[in-house]
Amino acid sequence: MTEKTPADFWFDPLCPWAWMTSRWMLEVEKVRPVQVRWHVMSLAVLNEPRLDELPEKYREGMKQAWGPVRVCVAAEQKYGSDVLGPLYTALGTRFHNRQEPKTRETLVAALEEAGLPADLADAAESDAYDTELRASHEAGISLVGTEVGTPVIAVPGSDGEQIAFFGPVVTPAPKGEQAAKLWDGTLMVASIPGFYEIKRTRTVGPIFD
Repeated sequence: MTEKTPADFWFDPLCPWAWMTSRWMLEVEKVRPVQVRWHVMSLAVLNEPRLDELPEKYREGMKQAWGPVRVCVAAEQKYGSDVLGPLYTALGTRFHNRQEPKTRETLVAALEEAGLPADLADAAESDAYDTELRASHEAGISLVGTEVGTPVIAVPGSDGEQIAFFGPVVTPAPKGEQAAKLWDGTLMVASIPGFYEIKRTRTVGPIFD
């Protein structure tokens, strides 16, 4: 059996682009010896230092961003990191594919689908796990810097140290051999010392399929 390479993936469940990348990573698990390990990061925490500079609509979005990540961290703290993948899928399917509101009812439905107690939704309005949330966020963002967002992915490099990168930003999520090719290419460019960025203007929004 080929030993699987761990791929640490930091997500905020509200980010549609992280959702696209996460669905691609699930495809990568099918076609490459990779095991995704899920972690929480927070767009609300990331944008705290520049909140006053953001447009009003985005500031309101950041208020909504606290609840889902707090629920994810509460679930992880109480039931272990293995619950994050199923919970993220349940949340993301509702937020993005179904365009359901970011309400307590939606959080409860996602928790129940993931086999978790509904009362974890109480964490959305509490700062009880904010220390753990900030620590998880910092663990991911410290690998790539504050000029990026979610997702962050980190894999072991040839020298044993982690290679981390933001993205890739892609839509729709590649499947099958396309997913494998994108993974191989991402690892190749990320492994080059001094490599920082490839980018082009997005001409379409997230395609949820």
